Amino acid sequence: MKLQTLIDFMETICPLELAEDWDNVGLLLGSRTDEIDKVLTCLTIDGAVVDEAVAEGFDCVVSHHPFPFHSAKRWTTDTPEGTLLLRLVGAGIAVYSPHTAHDSAFFGINRQLAEGLGLIDVRSLYDGTLEATRAMLAGLDASETQRLESELERGVLLGTGRIGRFPRPKTLADFAEQVKETLQIERLQVVGADERVVTTVAIGCGAADEFIAEASRQGADAILMGEARFHACEEARARGIGVVLAGHYATERFSAYVMAERIARKFPELTVEASKRESDPIRIV
Repeated sequence: MKLQTLIDFMETICPLELAEDWDNVGLLLGSRTDEIDKVLTCLTIDGAVVDEAVAEGFDCVVSHHPFPFHSAKRWTTDTPEGTLLLRLVGAGIAVYSPHTAHDSAFFGINRQLAEGLGLIDVRSLYDGTLEATRAMLAGLDASETQRLESELERGVLLGTGRIGRFPRPKTLADFAEQVKETLQIERLQVVGADERVVTTVAIGCGAADEFIAEASRQGADAILMGEARFHACEEARARGIGVVLAGHYATERFSAYVMAERIARKFPELTVEASKRESDPIRIV
């Protein structure tokens, strides 16, 4: 299969128009006309992922985070990033990154988090202008497609972040425990009193502390994020909005499995796997 065919699929389910202006998304390494047979999905390209991709003969890595993320005047083995990039080039491995386009996609990471937590009436936190279409459901299973099609009939405009509500209120402590269970983590950080009542929840995967003011303005009782700066946590406390910080890795890594399943379902002729060697660089001790 041509790499361009995979690119067309990725840009249908995660339209690049949804990416933030500062982001670096799309095909970042490789030739669109190359033939591909094996695709590896991951959160971030690091040494372990490159080792895996090279050793197991993958043709393409779909990495949520861009690689390279920043521009550079030279790519050499004098830097870790240059070393990894040259290894990928030498092995003929393409790199595609959807990043913030995937965060904000109709069934992107923020929506997946909302679904996992059981939120209802989910919508974009920030107003968008791109209307969701049935084509954006490609690669989902039949039951998910049928369920989401009815939502499309009402019209959905895609923007950044998500906000929804629980069918019944719960405490911030209970919400935090639910997040730990959903993301399969042992610890997280919380801003706010345990007994705080939580009904409406905003979501921003990864680093999204700039969402706090808008979430508060829209009446969110709490916001789930990966990480936040100290002063953003102080802002949340002053605004009276609870914060659950589950870790950047935990709020996004699961999506590598979801993406692998979608690609494999759409293209059964490909071998598609989520990275087995990727791990969180942060340890809690």
